[in-house]
Amino acid sequence: MRKLLLILLGFSSSCFGDVVAERSETEKLHAVFAEHWDREMRESPIWASLMGDRRFNDQWEDLSEEGRQRRRAGVVAALDDVQSIDRELLPEAEQANYDLFRYRYQDRVERQQFEMDLIPISQRGGIQTLDDMANRIRMETMQDYLDWIARLNKFDQLTQQTIALMQRGVEKGIVPPSITMQRIPGQIARQVVEDPEASLFYKPFKNLPDRFTSEEKSQVQSAARQAIAEKVIPSFVRLRDYFENEYLPACSESIAAADLPDGKAYYEYLVRHFTTTDLTPDEIHELGLAEVKRNRREMQEIIEQLQFEGSFQDFIHYLRTDPRFYYETPLELFEGYLAVSKRLDPHIPKLFTRLPRMPYGVKKIPDSVAADTTTAYYTRPAADGSRAGYFYVNLYKPETRPKYEMEVLAVHEAVPGHHLQIALQQELEGLPDFRRFSGNTVFIEGWGLYSERLGYDMGLYTDPYSRFGQLTYDMWRAVRLVVDTGMHYKGWSRQQAIDFFKENAAKTELDIINEIDRYIDWPGQALAYKVGQLKILELRARAEKALGSQFDLRHFHDKVLEAGSIPLFMLEANVDAWIASQSASVQ
Repeated sequence: MRKLLLILLGFSSSCFGDVVAERSETEKLHAVFAEHWDREMRESPIWASLMGDRRFNDQWEDLSEEGRQRRRAGVVAALDDVQSIDRELLPEAEQANYDLFRYRYQDRVERQQFEMDLIPISQRGGIQTLDDMANRIRMETMQDYLDWIARLNKFDQLTQQTIALMQRGVEKGIVPPSITMQRIPGQIARQVVEDPEASLFYKPFKNLPDRFTSEEKSQVQSAARQAIAEKVIPSFVRLRDYFENEYLPACSESIAAADLPDGKAYYEYLVRHFTTTDLTPDEIHELGLAEVKRNRREMQEIIEQLQFEGSFQDFIHYLRTDPRFYYETPLELFEGYLAVSKRLDPHIPKLFTRLPRMPYGVKKIPDSVAADTTTAYYTRPAADGSRAGYFYVNLYKPETRPKYEMEVLAVHEAVPGHHLQIALQQELEGLPDFRRFSGNTVFIEGWGLYSERLGYDMGLYTDPYSRFGQLTYDMWRAVRLVVDTGMHYKGWSRQQAIDFFKENAAKTELDIINEIDRYIDWPGQALAYKVGQLKILELRARAEKALGSQFDLRHFHDKVLEAGSIPLFMLEANVDAWIASQSASVQ
């Protein structure tokens, strides 16, 4: 008996030791997560403000060389810190957290070697579009407005640092293509105004909260006018002069990422980064050609169903030019988007058992950037729940925004697409902040594109033109695989990419040119959508085949979304494990 007791005590002691070791390593791991999340907030105060973290609301990012080197060192330190943890001593759930954090920072360390932070401005955003921040952060208390004024008073320093960063890029040959940078002077010009109250940065002060006294309103408005007049407008004059006289002439005539210093390796990295796969640019290109061919065949079937007399190009011309497919005014277009969005929500419970608590709204893309940006985009809710998610729609030139694409666009950007996935991820309990509030483009955009197919499960696309719109959007993402790899890796010209796009998709010429310039400006990102969608469709087909009548689409979707935005190799492992457990439970 005494011997048995000693054995049991030894076993108990061993188990207790294992638990203590697990707890110790888990605590160390979460301390690493917390330390580096806090560092990211400090180093990226704009991101922190957008997340609802108000601690750095009076600051801009430090773009000085000292600040830049500090951020680079922080990335290396994060990887070193997590690799100091003994993964084998962690419980299974924490091993997944460990793997994702290490993957995140291994990727960032690799990225740093290319020094692309030396291009701090683009047609999609930069210092010239920071006025929009005030539309996306909490502006409620007097301190919020004072913090915004403090930021405005530091605008000249931010401008000087931005110019210095651009100049360093010029010296190293790390510059963007001239063709896309030609859009920037117009964006800067909108910020150079004579009257501070006409500045886009003054917009938050035009309608101050009623709870502020008249004296308080007068004080902050006066301080805002002074900051804009003395700091903001002169900064944009300085930026305009540098950009037009020095930076733009130094920009590259080539559109290819492969033509940057070490550019071929850079683009190969971007393909891995945005797809979380080992696919090569050539493999992506061939995949895109195959998807274009499939979509083209399905689009032709709809044309034949409509008994349209003419070629594929004739039908696309008809869609682009017939007034019946377009609204006449921006207000009508906006109201159309609101109506479409209201039709989506009642169908969502048929596809999911878990829904986010956070709602979403519909807003117009700011006029200052609408002419130079895409058809729509989504912004996530604030981390603290103080701001809903928003589906932003482009109302510029409504005669170029076809009605037949509105349903498919709404399901991608709102529900069951980006809003449902991102808001649900932010509400997942037990995950560290870096998993709740960030993720992998291939998952986020792959889910958005997969959601477009779910429109059929929701009873959308009831007329052939809407079905053609869905195929047009799928074709659009297939074309991306071809033109992005074509331009950045295979020597395609911009016009060659535009022509390929126009030949295969019914999007308007304005949209196509904006899209092509976006791919030039943001190499590799456009590959994520179709690669992610195809993987989710593959996993769904695999589950349906394995589970047969026991397959439940709602539970499949719950499984796909339950871990947040993860790399595709981890998603596949999770779904395969779920299929195995479901199969075992019905045997």
